[in-house]
Amino acid sequence: MSAPSLIACRECDLLHRQAPLPPGGEARCTRCGARLYRWTRPDANDRTLALALTACILFIVANAFPILGLEVQGVSDSTTLLHAVQSLWNDGAYAVAALVFFTTVFVPAAELLGMVWVLLALRLDARGQATVPMLHFIESVKPWGMVEVFVLGVLVSLVKLTHVATVEPGVALFSFAALMALIAATAAEFDADAAWAQLEAGR
Repeated sequence: MSAPSLIACRECDLLHRQAPLPPGGEARCTRCGARLYRWTRPDANDRTLALALTACILFIVANAFPILGLEVQGVSDSTTLLHAVQSLWNDGAYAVAALVFFTTVFVPAAELLGMVWVLLALRLDARGQATVPMLHFIESVKPWGMVEVFVLGVLVSLVKLTHVATVEPGVALFSFAALMALIAATAAEFDADAAWAQLEAGR
């Protein structure tokens, strides 16, 4: 007879016996009410993987094409996000350039690639030593991704620039807006508890 599966509450450390859940259900701590785990659809990993791969494609488009174009007195210019970061760096705004690069390029890319890595490893049943650290990494960098803040800042700038120049939103701006929605959908769909359980079952 196998031992009962136990799960500890992340808030108060109270141990609970893990039980099957009905579709759409979730288990909560009997002491503090924190969520312990939720029911996961059998195809949850496939759906999350599809969203993550789509987000990766949009991320490439968002960084490869211009964010916006400006025309002032007949002179036109356009820039990509990476070129904007380089311009900030060349102008001596090192802290701002590093912050923009870290929060809008490095963190989203690392989070998406890490999620694809983990989901592919689970799907292909190829759980290596790097899968567990990658799950920890995804959870640790998630709060630092600020694509939505960047998109909001660009939109505010567009409104202000319309008074002095002709502004044409670029492909990258729309890609960033779609990327923002996809990252949120991927994070909502991804069930870290189920991933941990799958990794434990494979040991």
